[in-house]
Amino acid sequence: MSTVVVVGVQWGDEGKGKIVDILAKQSDAVVRFQGGNNAGHTVVVGKEAFFLHLIPSGILHEGKKCLIGNGVVVDPKIFLEEVEELKKKGFLKNTKDLLVSDCAHVIMPYHRLIDVARENQTGKTKIGTTGRGIGPAYGDKITRRGIRLLDLLDKAHFRNKLLPILEEQNFYLTEYFKGAPLKLDDLVEEYYAYGQKIKPYLADVSLWIDQALRDKKKILFEGAQGILLDVDHGTYPYVTSSNCVAGAVCSGAGVGPTQINQMLGIFKAYTTRVGTGPFPTELKDDIGDYLQKKGHEFGTTTGRRRRCGWADIVGLKYAIRVSGMTSLAMMKIDVMTGLDQVKICVGYQYQGKLLASYPSSSELLEQCEPVYETLPGWKEALTQCQTFEALPKAAQRYIQTIEEMLHVPIDMISVGPERDQIIVRKALF
Repeated sequence: MSTVVVVGVQWGDEGKGKIVDILAKQSDAVVRFQGGNNAGHTVVVGKEAFFLHLIPSGILHEGKKCLIGNGVVVDPKIFLEEVEELKKKGFLKNTKDLLVSDCAHVIMPYHRLIDVARENQTGKTKIGTTGRGIGPAYGDKITRRGIRLLDLLDKAHFRNKLLPILEEQNFYLTEYFKGAPLKLDDLVEEYYAYGQKIKPYLADVSLWIDQALRDKKKILFEGAQGILLDVDHGTYPYVTSSNCVAGAVCSGAGVGPTQINQMLGIFKAYTTRVGTGPFPTELKDDIGDYLQKKGHEFGTTTGRRRRCGWADIVGLKYAIRVSGMTSLAMMKIDVMTGLDQVKICVGYQYQGKLLASYPSSSELLEQCEPVYETLPGWKEALTQCQTFEALPKAAQRYIQTIEEMLHVPIDMISVGPERDQIIVRKALF
């Protein structure tokens, strides 16, 4: 048995798609276990970039099983569009290579409308939501007012279940947000049709995983967003609506904790954040602009500009602790080429005192001042480096310094956007 869980250990957008794509080649199946189409993975194959929002990036490898677990909230329209786009480009030749949990909850139109309306009313306290309806869908799931994919398969059952839910949602939309109501018959027809198209992909994902593990298959579990966006452990309320920690794989895919062998944390050599919320090492200067432009730091899903800053050891240590990381992958160190000096945040100061740990309060974190250690930069290009020893000495020192501070091995180092621009110091499968 061999299982690896891949999660981001910053605020998302760390480059998980590339690592999942690489590890998928060595695995038998890839499982997505949380989030929705608010997440995005960019994978470069040859000269073509693929933008995936729901379907695991392992789908770009022929014959690999890709699964979407019950912990994911699914927008059927987006899912079907993604399927069609993959088929047009010659992927997903076998429908049986993609399975979706029939227990996954459905993002409905009222979820998207409410998401956008809430954000528009918050003014200066905007969360920075993508407006995809993810939060309201998870909210309905928790309050037991959700629609699951299996509910879409029987029209009469779906209508009966949706009727009281829509009455409540329409009241909220019209009376509180002063919007227009949604029509029951229209929703039933549209989403029942989606259900019929999705039906061939539906399965008991937890059961499939259990059998695969019994058959000694190699399973890769793919998380979305990042630990600092976790609804419980992130910079609340500037977070996503699901659990992004590695432990969420258990509930989100229906697998027991004793079945997990390794936890791989993905992080950038610097730090980025999309949307609002505290960001202690943010650079609002020429260096921040340099990283943003050279790193092409725009959100895969939203296209929003990512805020950029120095590497943050305090945040990384916290993320590693709450997820039990056993291994790390550093991404985009090539973007830092050309800087005279590079900095690493080694602590936070708050009101003149050095904090002992990562603060729980976002308000407090907003007032923290980073304490930096400065190292020499490097001018040499890294994209052709295939071993750690081939990297410039200054880049080696930067990586080793971070590794020593985190007490977790950095087993993979990405030196460019393409599949083969990766240094693997230790195989995970």
